[in-house]
Amino acid sequence: MNPPRPLPPLLRRLPVPPFSPSLAGLALTALLRRIARQNPAILSRLGPYGAARFLIDVTDGPFLLLMEPQRRRLTATARGAPPPAHDAAIRGRLAAFLAMLHGADDGDALFFSGDLAIAGDTSAVLALRNALDDAELDLTGELAALFSPPLDGWLRRALALAARRSGYVLSRQEV
Repeated sequence: MNPPRPLPPLLRRLPVPPFSPSLAGLALTALLRRIARQNPAILSRLGPYGAARFLIDVTDGPFLLLMEPQRRRLTATARGAPPPAHDAAIRGRLAAFLAMLHGADDGDALFFSGDLAIAGDTSAVLALRNALDDAELDLTGELAALFSPPLDGWLRRALALAARRSGYVLSRQEV
């Protein structure tokens, strides 16, 4: 397993516009709803934890994310604001989240190594991780599907280039 990389220095230095948590939340909610429509098994796989509120703390990012699967909502809160009420929390760097989501690194290994940390209802976190593993999501594909040609192809190429240059796992890697 490769050690997760921090966000590139240029991205860490960019100021966060004051309205960006709202816009980020709207965009992420739209993406989450599309993923839920295309992969309804994710919500059923969560079982009773579909109503849980998951705090996703990308520690090298500007926002805290509150995911409410049953409501199909992802809300962004500016870092530094009080965290929203949640049932379970997952914390770690963006690289670790992306590697787990795309199957490049094992979620259990990331948790045991400390690259990802959990708090609160661990059963809910386990259910979420299993549901995402089973769905075999590809964020590049999901984002590209939001656009029609030629923008979808351009976005795929741009994200492939960004992945090569940054070392981030931005799409599912077939073994």
